Amino acid sequence: MSEPTALVIGGTGPTGHFLVNGLLDRGFRVTIAHTGRHEVDEIPPEVEHIHTNPFDESALKGALGDCRFDLTIATYGRLRRIAGVMVGRTGKFISVGGGPAYRGYMNPQALTPPGLPVPTPETATKTESEAEDGKGYRVFHSEVEVFAQHPDATHFRYPYVYGPYQIAPREWCIVRRILDGREQIIVPDDGLTLSHFGYAQNVAHAVLLAVDQPEVAAGQVYNCGDETVLTLKQVVAICAAALDHEWEIVSMPYVLAVPARPMIAQPWSTHRVFDLTRLKADLGYRDQIEPAQALAITARWLRDHPLAPVGTGEKVLQDPFDYAAEDELLKAWFKALESIPPIRFKTEPWYTTSYSGPGGSKRRSEW
Repeated sequence: MSEPTALVIGGTGPTGHFLVNGLLDRGFRVTIAHTGRHEVDEIPPEVEHIHTNPFDESALKGALGDCRFDLTIATYGRLRRIAGVMVGRTGKFISVGGGPAYRGYMNPQALTPPGLPVPTPETATKTESEAEDGKGYRVFHSEVEVFAQHPDATHFRYPYVYGPYQIAPREWCIVRRILDGREQIIVPDDGLTLSHFGYAQNVAHAVLLAVDQPEVAAGQVYNCGDETVLTLKQVVAICAAALDHEWEIVSMPYVLAVPARPMIAQPWSTHRVFDLTRLKADLGYRDQIEPAQALAITARWLRDHPLAPVGTGEKVLQDPFDYAAEDELLKAWFKALESIPPIRFKTEPWYTTSYSGPGGSKRRSEW
Protein backbone atom coordinates (compact mmCIF):
# COMPACT_ATOMS: atom_id res chain seq x y z
CA MET A 1 0.00 0.00 0.00
CA SER A 2 1.38 3.43 -0.96
CA GLU A 3 2.12 5.95 1.73
CA PRO A 4 -0.53 8.64 2.32
CA THR A 5 0.13 12.12 0.96
CA ALA A 6 -0.19 15.45 2.76
CA LEU A 7 -0.03 19.04 1.59
CA VAL A 8 0.87 21.78 4.06
CA ILE A 9 0.08 25.26 2.75
CA GLY A 10 2.60 27.44 4.54
CA GLY A 11 5.05 25.24 6.35
CA THR A 12 7.97 27.58 7.09
CA GLY A 13 6.43 29.70 9.84
CA PRO A 14 6.66 29.01 13.58
CA THR A 15 4.36 25.95 13.50
CA GLY A 16 5.30 24.66 10.05
CA HIS A 17 8.25 22.41 10.78
CA PHE A 18 6.43 20.85 13.76
CA LEU A 19 3.52 19.99 11.47
CA VAL A 20 5.72 18.72 8.64
CA ASN A 21 7.90 16.54 10.84
CA GLY A 22 4.86 15.29 12.73
CA LEU A 23 3.31 14.20 9.45
CA LEU A 24 6.54 12.50 8.38
CA ASP A 25 6.60 10.62 11.69
CA ARG A 26 3.07 9.43 10.89
CA GLY A 27 4.13 7.98 7.56
CA PHE A 28 2.94 10.74 5.22
CA ARG A 29 4.74 11.85 2.08
CA VAL A 30 4.69 15.60 2.60
CA THR A 31 4.59 18.53 0.18
CA ILE A 32 4.65 22.15 1.31
CA ALA A 33 3.31 25.04 -0.77
CA HIS A 34 4.82 28.40 0.12
CA THR A 35 6.39 31.47 -1.43
CA GLY A 36 9.96 30.21 -1.14
CA ARG A 37 11.10 33.43 0.54
CA HIS A 38 11.85 31.57 3.77
CA GLU A 39 13.37 28.14 4.24
CA VAL A 40 14.06 26.55 7.62
CA ASP A 41 16.69 23.96 8.45
CA GLU A 42 14.20 21.84 10.38
CA ILE A 43 12.37 20.84 7.16
CA PRO A 44 14.12 17.65 5.95
CA PRO A 45 15.24 17.27 2.30
CA GLU A 46 12.68 14.57 1.43
CA VAL A 47 9.87 17.13 1.68
CA GLU A 48 8.75 18.42 -1.73
CA HIS A 49 8.48 22.21 -2.09
CA ILE A 50 5.98 23.95 -4.36
CA HIS A 51 6.90 27.61 -4.60
CA THR A 52 3.88 29.74 -5.37
CA ASN A 53 1.76 32.56 -3.94
CA PRO A 54 -0.83 30.99 -1.60
CA PHE A 55 -2.69 34.30 -1.57
CA ASP A 56 -3.31 34.07 -5.34
CA GLU A 57 -6.00 31.56 -6.29
CA SER A 58 -4.94 31.14 -9.92
CA ALA A 59 -1.26 30.85 -8.97
CA LEU A 60 -2.04 28.13 -6.44
CA LYS A 61 -4.20 26.22 -8.93
CA GLY A 62 -1.47 26.38 -11.54
CA ALA A 63 1.23 25.29 -9.11
CA LEU A 64 -0.79 22.29 -7.88
CA GLY A 65 -1.79 21.17 -11.35
CA ASP A 66 -3.51 17.76 -11.18
CA CYS A 67 -2.01 16.82 -7.80
CA ARG A 68 -4.33 15.24 -5.25
CA PHE A 69 -3.62 14.69 -1.55
CA ASP A 70 -5.08 12.54 1.20
CA LEU A 71 -4.74 15.44 3.65
CA THR A 72 -4.39 19.21 3.35
CA ILE A 73 -3.47 21.50 6.25
CA ALA A 74 -3.98 25.18 5.36
CA THR A 75 -2.06 27.46 7.72
CA TYR A 76 -1.32 30.39 5.42
CA GLY A 77 -2.93 32.38 2.64
CA ARG A 78 -6.51 33.30 1.83
CA LEU A 79 -8.37 30.51 3.54
CA ARG A 80 -11.70 30.68 1.74
CA ARG A 81 -9.99 30.65 -1.66
CA ILE A 82 -7.69 27.79 -0.66
CA ALA A 83 -10.74 25.82 0.50
CA GLY A 84 -12.29 26.27 -2.94
CA VAL A 85 -9.09 25.31 -4.76
CA MET A 86 -8.78 22.09 -2.76
CA VAL A 87 -12.30 20.82 -3.52
CA GLY A 88 -11.80 17.53 -5.35
CA ARG A 89 -8.04 17.64 -4.63
CA THR A 90 -7.96 16.43 -1.03
CA GLY A 91 -9.47 13.85 1.24
CA LYS A 92 -9.29 15.51 4.64
CA PHE A 93 -9.10 19.33 4.99
CA ILE A 94 -7.77 20.98 8.17
CA SER A 95 -7.68 24.76 8.38
CA VAL A 96 -6.31 27.35 10.77
CA GLY A 97 -7.98 30.66 11.56
CA GLY A 98 -7.99 32.81 14.65
CA GLY A 99 -9.62 34.48 17.62
CA PRO A 100 -10.94 37.52 15.69
CA ALA A 101 -13.85 35.30 14.65
CA TYR A 102 -15.31 36.01 18.10
CA ARG A 103 -17.35 39.14 18.53
CA GLY A 104 -15.43 41.33 20.95
CA TYR A 105 -11.99 39.84 20.32
CA MET A 106 -10.85 42.89 18.37
CA ASN A 107 -13.52 45.24 19.68
CA PRO A 108 -14.52 44.41 23.27
CA GLN A 109 -16.66 47.55 23.35
CA ALA A 110 -19.09 45.72 21.04
CA LEU A 111 -20.19 43.64 24.05
CA THR A 112 -22.10 44.78 27.14
CA PRO A 113 -20.36 44.99 29.51
CA PRO A 114 -17.20 45.36 27.40
CA GLY A 115 -14.95 42.34 27.11
CA LEU A 116 -15.05 38.72 25.96
CA PRO A 117 -16.52 36.05 28.25
CA VAL A 118 -13.69 34.43 30.21
CA PRO A 119 -13.02 31.79 29.11
CA THR A 120 -14.48 32.08 25.60
CA PRO A 121 -16.02 28.84 24.28
CA GLU A 122 -16.37 27.89 20.62
CA THR A 123 -20.09 28.67 20.88
CA ALA A 124 -19.54 32.34 21.81
CA THR A 125 -21.06 35.03 19.57
CA LYS A 126 -19.20 35.53 16.29
CA THR A 127 -18.31 38.71 14.41
CA GLU A 128 -21.25 39.18 12.05
CA SER A 129 -20.92 42.92 11.38
CA GLU A 130 -18.26 44.13 8.95
CA ALA A 131 -18.76 47.69 10.19
CA GLU A 132 -18.07 46.60 13.78
CA ASP A 133 -14.88 44.69 12.94
CA GLY A 134 -13.87 44.17 9.33
CA LYS A 135 -11.07 41.68 10.03
CA GLY A 136 -13.12 39.61 12.44
CA TYR A 137 -15.98 39.50 9.97
CA ARG A 138 -13.69 38.14 7.24
CA VAL A 139 -12.06 35.62 9.59
CA PHE A 140 -15.41 34.18 10.67
CA HIS A 141 -16.88 34.04 7.17
CA SER A 142 -13.76 32.26 5.94
CA GLU A 143 -14.62 29.54 8.47
CA VAL A 144 -18.16 29.39 7.11
CA GLU A 145 -16.81 29.01 3.58
CA VAL A 146 -14.45 26.22 4.65
CA PHE A 147 -17.34 24.10 5.91
CA ALA A 148 -19.50 24.97 2.90
CA GLN A 149 -16.75 23.54 0.66
CA HIS A 150 -15.58 20.76 3.02
CA PRO A 151 -18.37 19.71 5.44
CA ASP A 152 -16.07 17.21 7.21
CA ALA A 153 -13.24 19.72 7.67
CA THR A 154 -11.64 20.51 11.02
CA HIS A 155 -10.93 24.13 11.89
CA PHE A 156 -8.66 25.52 14.60
CA ARG A 157 -8.93 29.00 16.08
CA TYR A 158 -5.38 29.97 16.99
CA PRO A 159 -4.52 32.67 19.51
CA TYR A 160 -1.28 34.62 19.04
CA VAL A 161 1.45 32.07 18.30
CA TYR A 162 4.92 32.48 19.78
CA GLY A 163 8.25 30.75 19.33
CA PRO A 164 11.15 30.75 16.86
CA TYR A 165 10.41 32.05 13.35
CA GLN A 166 7.53 34.26 14.45
CA ILE A 167 7.64 37.30 12.16
CA ALA A 168 6.42 39.82 14.75
CA PRO A 169 7.09 38.31 18.19
CA ARG A 170 5.54 40.20 21.08
CA GLU A 171 8.41 38.94 23.23
CA TRP A 172 10.86 41.09 21.22
CA CYS A 173 9.36 44.14 22.94
CA ILE A 174 10.69 42.65 26.17
CA VAL A 175 13.89 41.01 24.91
CA ARG A 176 15.23 44.06 23.08
CA ARG A 177 14.77 46.20 26.19
CA ILE A 178 16.73 43.59 28.13
CA LEU A 179 19.50 43.52 25.51
CA ASP A 180 19.57 47.32 25.57
CA GLY A 181 20.10 47.25 29.33
CA ARG A 182 16.85 48.87 30.40
CA GLU A 183 16.40 48.94 34.17
CA GLN A 184 12.63 49.53 34.09
CA ILE A 185 9.74 48.39 31.90
CA ILE A 186 6.23 49.83 31.88
CA VAL A 187 3.13 47.60 32.00
CA PRO A 188 -0.53 48.67 32.08
CA ASP A 189 -2.77 48.00 35.07
CA ASP A 190 -0.10 46.04 36.95
CA GLY A 191 0.30 43.77 33.89
CA LEU A 192 -2.72 41.72 34.98
CA THR A 193 -4.21 41.30 31.50
CA LEU A 194 -4.69 37.67 30.48
CA SER A 195 -4.21 37.12 26.76
CA HIS A 196 -4.17 33.63 25.31
CA PHE A 197 -1.02 32.63 23.46
CA GLY A 198 0.04 29.31 22.00
CA TYR A 199 3.59 28.02 21.73
CA ALA A 200 4.24 26.85 18.18
CA GLN A 201 4.97 23.26 19.17
CA ASN A 202 1.84 23.11 21.32
CA VAL A 203 -0.62 24.38 18.71
CA ALA A 204 0.96 22.17 16.03
CA HIS A 205 0.46 19.22 18.37
CA ALA A 206 -3.23 20.10 18.62
CA VAL A 207 -3.57 20.05 14.81
CA LEU A 208 -1.77 16.71 14.60
CA LEU A 209 -4.21 15.25 17.12
CA ALA A 210 -6.95 15.93 14.55
CA VAL A 211 -4.86 14.09 11.95
CA ASP A 212 -4.69 11.11 14.32
CA GLN A 213 -8.44 11.15 15.05
CA PRO A 214 -10.14 12.18 11.78
CA GLU A 215 -13.55 10.75 12.62
CA VAL A 216 -13.70 12.51 16.00
CA ALA A 217 -12.48 15.83 14.56
CA ALA A 218 -14.64 15.82 11.41
CA GLY A 219 -16.87 18.88 11.19
CA GLN A 220 -15.51 20.40 14.39
CA VAL A 221 -14.11 23.79 15.36
CA TYR A 222 -11.54 23.88 18.15
CA ASN A 223 -10.07 26.68 20.23
CA CYS A 224 -6.34 26.19 20.46
CA GLY A 225 -3.58 27.52 22.72
CA ASP A 226 -1.49 26.83 25.81
CA GLU A 227 -3.33 25.29 28.74
CA THR A 228 -1.87 27.90 31.10
CA VAL A 229 -2.60 31.56 30.38
CA LEU A 230 0.00 33.90 31.85
CA THR A 231 -0.49 37.55 32.75
CA LEU A 232 1.56 40.12 30.90
CA LYS A 233 3.53 40.77 34.10
CA GLN A 234 4.38 37.07 34.38
CA VAL A 235 5.52 37.02 30.74
CA VAL A 236 7.82 39.99 31.36
CA ALA A 237 9.25 38.38 34.50
CA ILE A 238 9.82 34.97 32.84
CA CYS A 239 11.63 36.50 29.86
CA ALA A 240 13.85 38.55 32.17
CA ALA A 241 14.70 35.53 34.30
CA ALA A 242 15.54 33.49 31.18
CA LEU A 243 18.08 36.13 30.17
CA ASP A 244 19.41 36.69 33.72
CA HIS A 245 18.18 40.27 33.78
CA GLU A 246 16.82 42.18 36.74
CA TRP A 247 14.63 45.24 36.35
CA GLU A 248 11.73 47.07 37.91
CA ILE A 249 8.30 46.38 36.43
CA VAL A 250 6.45 49.69 36.68
CA SER A 251 2.64 49.67 36.64
CA MET A 252 0.68 52.58 35.20
CA PRO A 253 -2.99 52.99 34.27
CA TYR A 254 -3.52 51.80 30.71
CA VAL A 255 -4.22 55.32 29.45
CA LEU A 256 -0.69 56.36 30.52
CA ALA A 257 1.20 53.16 29.73
CA VAL A 258 1.74 54.11 26.09
CA PRO A 259 5.04 52.18 25.62
CA ALA A 260 3.24 48.93 26.54
CA ARG A 261 0.75 49.11 23.65
CA PRO A 262 2.74 46.77 21.37
CA MET A 263 2.92 44.15 24.14
CA ILE A 264 -0.81 44.16 24.83
CA ALA A 265 -1.80 44.61 21.16
CA GLN A 266 -5.17 46.25 21.74
CA PRO A 267 -6.51 49.63 22.93
CA TRP A 268 -7.87 48.06 26.14
CA SER A 269 -6.55 45.82 28.91
CA THR A 270 -9.49 43.40 28.71
CA HIS A 271 -8.84 39.65 28.69
CA ARG A 272 -8.70 37.20 25.79
CA VAL A 273 -8.88 33.66 27.16
CA PHE A 274 -10.05 30.64 25.15
CA ASP A 275 -11.96 27.72 26.64
CA LEU A 276 -9.99 24.58 25.66
CA THR A 277 -12.50 22.09 27.10
CA ARG A 278 -13.59 20.74 23.70
CA LEU A 279 -10.01 20.31 22.45
CA LYS A 280 -8.98 18.48 25.61
CA ALA A 281 -12.10 16.30 25.86
CA ASP A 282 -12.38 15.34 22.17
CA LEU A 283 -8.74 15.02 21.16
CA GLY A 284 -6.94 14.61 24.49
CA TYR A 285 -4.88 17.76 24.14
CA ARG A 286 -2.20 18.59 26.71
CA ASP A 287 0.67 21.07 26.37
CA GLN A 288 3.85 19.48 25.04
CA ILE A 289 5.94 22.34 26.42
CA GLU A 290 4.92 24.18 29.58
CA PRO A 291 4.43 27.90 28.80
CA ALA A 292 7.08 29.21 31.21
CA GLN A 293 9.64 26.92 29.56
CA ALA A 294 8.36 27.85 26.10
CA LEU A 295 8.75 31.56 26.87
CA ALA A 296 12.29 31.01 28.09
CA ILE A 297 13.11 29.15 24.85
CA THR A 298 11.59 32.00 22.84
CA ALA A 299 13.45 34.71 24.75
CA ARG A 300 16.79 32.97 24.29
CA TRP A 301 16.11 32.36 20.60
CA LEU A 302 15.34 36.05 20.10
CA ARG A 303 18.52 36.97 21.95
CA ASP A 304 20.47 34.79 19.51
CA HIS A 305 18.41 35.81 16.44
CA PRO A 306 17.57 39.48 17.07
CA LEU A 307 15.16 41.36 14.85
CA ALA A 308 16.76 43.95 12.62
CA PRO A 309 16.36 47.46 14.07
CA VAL A 310 13.53 49.21 12.22
CA GLY A 311 13.12 46.05 10.09
CA THR A 312 9.87 44.39 9.04
CA GLY A 313 9.31 42.75 12.44
CA GLU A 314 9.69 45.96 14.40
CA LYS A 315 7.54 47.84 11.91
CA VAL A 316 4.76 45.29 12.38
CA LEU A 317 5.11 45.48 16.16
CA GLN A 318 4.95 49.30 16.00
CA ASP A 319 7.33 49.62 18.94
CA PRO A 320 9.68 52.61 18.45
CA PHE A 321 11.83 51.71 21.49
CA ASP A 322 11.94 55.42 22.30
CA TYR A 323 13.78 55.20 25.61
CA ALA A 324 14.10 58.98 26.01
CA ALA A 325 10.32 59.31 25.97
CA GLU A 326 9.91 56.31 28.29
CA ASP A 327 12.33 57.84 30.80
CA GLU A 328 10.46 61.13 30.66
CA LEU A 329 7.18 59.31 31.28
CA LEU A 330 8.65 57.35 34.19
CA LYS A 331 10.00 60.52 35.77
CA ALA A 332 6.62 62.25 35.46
CA TRP A 333 4.83 59.20 36.87
CA PHE A 334 6.98 58.93 39.97
CA LYS A 335 6.73 62.68 40.53
CA ALA A 336 2.91 62.45 40.29
CA LEU A 337 2.85 59.62 42.84
CA GLU A 338 4.98 61.63 45.24
CA SER A 339 2.63 64.60 44.91
CA ILE A 340 -0.39 62.67 46.25
CA PRO A 341 -0.82 63.54 49.93
CA PRO A 342 -1.58 60.78 52.46
CA ILE A 343 -5.35 60.37 52.84
CA ARG A 344 -6.68 59.41 56.26
CA PHE A 345 -9.86 57.34 56.56
CA LYS A 346 -12.01 57.34 59.68
CA THR A 347 -11.89 53.57 59.44
CA GLU A 348 -9.30 52.22 57.04
CA PRO A 349 -10.72 49.87 54.38
CA TRP A 350 -9.30 46.37 54.65
CA TYR A 351 -9.38 43.05 52.79
CA THR A 352 -12.33 41.45 54.63
CA THR A 353 -12.03 39.07 57.56
CA SER A 354 -11.86 36.10 55.20
CA TYR A 355 -8.43 37.16 53.87
CA SER A 356 -5.50 35.57 55.71
CA GLY A 357 -2.55 36.27 53.40
CA PRO A 358 0.27 38.81 53.78
CA GLY A 359 -1.05 42.03 55.32
CA GLY A 360 -4.24 40.34 56.46
CA SER A 361 -5.87 40.20 59.86
CA LYS A 362 -3.57 39.04 62.66
CA ARG A 363 -4.42 36.06 64.79
CA ARG A 364 -6.39 37.14 67.85
CA SER A 365 -5.15 34.35 70.08
CA GLU A 366 -2.60 31.55 70.09
CA TRP A 367 -3.61 27.95 69.59
